[in-house]
Amino acid sequence: MSGNDFIIVDSEEHEESASAEEKKDVAVSESEKDKQDDEYEKVCFMCHRPESIAGKMIEMPNHITICQSCMQRSFDSMTNGSLDFSKLMNSIPGIQFLNLSDLENAIPKRQKIKKKKEAKEKPVKKLNIRDMPVPHKIKARLDEYVVGQEHAKKAMSVAVYNHYKRVASGTLDDIEIEKSNMLMIGPTGSGKTYLVKTLAKLLDVPLAITDATSLTEAGYIGDDIESVVSKLLAAADNDVERAEQGIIFIDEIDKIAKKRNSSQRDVSGESVQQGMLKLLEGSEVEVPVGANSKNAMVPLTTVNTKNILFICGGAFPDLDIIIKERLSKKTSMGFNAELKDTYEKDRELLSKVTVEDLRKFGMIPEFIGRLPIIFTLRGLDKDMLVKILKEPRNAILKQYQKLLALDEVSLDFDEGALEAIAEKAMEKDTGARALRAIIEEFMLDIMYEIPKDDNIGQVTITREYIEGTGGPVIQLRSQSVPLLNQTV
Repeated sequence: MSGNDFIIVDSEEHEESASAEEKKDVAVSESEKDKQDDEYEKVCFMCHRPESIAGKMIEMPNHITICQSCMQRSFDSMTNGSLDFSKLMNSIPGIQFLNLSDLENAIPKRQKIKKKKEAKEKPVKKLNIRDMPVPHKIKARLDEYVVGQEHAKKAMSVAVYNHYKRVASGTLDDIEIEKSNMLMIGPTGSGKTYLVKTLAKLLDVPLAITDATSLTEAGYIGDDIESVVSKLLAAADNDVERAEQGIIFIDEIDKIAKKRNSSQRDVSGESVQQGMLKLLEGSEVEVPVGANSKNAMVPLTTVNTKNILFICGGAFPDLDIIIKERLSKKTSMGFNAELKDTYEKDRELLSKVTVEDLRKFGMIPEFIGRLPIIFTLRGLDKDMLVKILKEPRNAILKQYQKLLALDEVSLDFDEGALEAIAEKAMEKDTGARALRAIIEEFMLDIMYEIPKDDNIGQVTITREYIEGTGGPVIQLRSQSVPLLNQTV
C-alpha cells in the first residue's frame, strides 16, 4: 500500500456499530435499573400506600404510579355528571383529579419503599402421635429446667399427651374424647408461665402466650376475646390447620373475676368469662388476621377451637383466705374443735382448693366447668430457691459464670452465699423473680471492676459479701493461694 492510498470506511456501517454499542449500554443500564427497582416497592401517587398494601400499581407517564382503587375513584368522579370538577380537589378530601400536563414541570422525586425480605417457607409438619414424647419423657425434660412442682409437671405432661392422642385419633369410632383444658393456681414467682414456655420448647406445636388483663367485651376499648386465637394463628404462620392443633396459655386469668359491689357493667370481668365459654368448649370463630380486633380493613378467617388446648394460669391472691374460712367452719368448742391458727402456716393450703372456693373468688361456674383439670403450684421455700439458683440448665448463676468466663475469670458461689440469697428472696415474697433482683444488686460492682484488672483469675462469692459484712474472695492468676478478705 502506497502513502497516497486511502482507507475508505462506510459511514453507514460505522453509525450502525456505534448505535449497536449505545443500545447495548442502554440495555445494560436498564437491566441494572430494573434489578435495583426490584428491591423497592412502588408507591401510589395519590394515597401514598405501598404496593404490598394497596395492590398492583398502574404505571402512568413520568414515573407516576397509581393504585387501582385510587384510579377507580378518579374514574367514578369523572363519570358522575353531578360533580363540579373545578371544586373536586377542595370538596372531597383524599380524591385528587389528575392533570398530567400540569405535572410535567412539577414532578416529585420518585418515592420508594424498600421491600421486606420474604421469609423462607417452612415445611408444613403434620401431627403424628408416634413422634409425640410420652408423659414421663415430657416430665423428664421439664425437670431439666423447672425445680420442684412435681404434681404440676406430672399433670401437665399427662394432659398434653392425652390431648394430642385425642387430636390424632380424631373420629375413629363412636367414642369421642372430651378436651382437657387446664387451670393452674399458684403464687407469683412459682413458675406457671415458665412451665408453659418450657413446654413450648419441647413440643413442636404452635403455642401462644397471652394475657387476660387486656381482654374486654366486644365493642369496648381493649382486645377482643378472639385476639387470643389470632395470636395462635400468627404463631402458626397463619396456617389455620396447624393453628387448630396448638396450645393457648392465658396468663393472669384471675384478673377477669367478677367485680364485687360494682354498679357498672363488668366489661373486663364476668363479660369476658361469658365470652370465652364457647371458645374453651370448641366452636368456629371468626378471627382477625394480624390484628387484635375486627374492623373493615382487617381480613377475617375462621378457626375451629375444638382441638385447641387451653391452659389458664393465675396467682389468685386472697384465695387462701377463702379456703381458710371454709376449712375453719367447724365448731370452736368441744372434741372436734380446731385452733384458729391451724391453717395459718400451712404451705399446702392452695392444694385444698375446690370449685366452690373459685366461685366465691369470682369465677362463674360455667367457666370453671370448662377447665376440668385444676392443679396448684407450691410456694417456693428456701431449699427450692437454692436449687433454682444452681441446678436448672439455664440457672441464674450459670448465666453469670458464662458472662465472666468471656473475660477469662472463674466465678464461684459457696453454700453460705446461696443460702443468704435464698433468705433475702424469702423476705421479698415474690418467688423466683426476687433471685434475679438480689443477684443483680451485689454483682453490679463485681461486673464493673473485674474487667479493669487482667490479673484476676477467680472470684468466690461468700455469705459475708451478701450480708454486707465482708468482701468476695479474689484469686490472682499468679497466685496459688487466694487472698482472703480482699474486696473488689
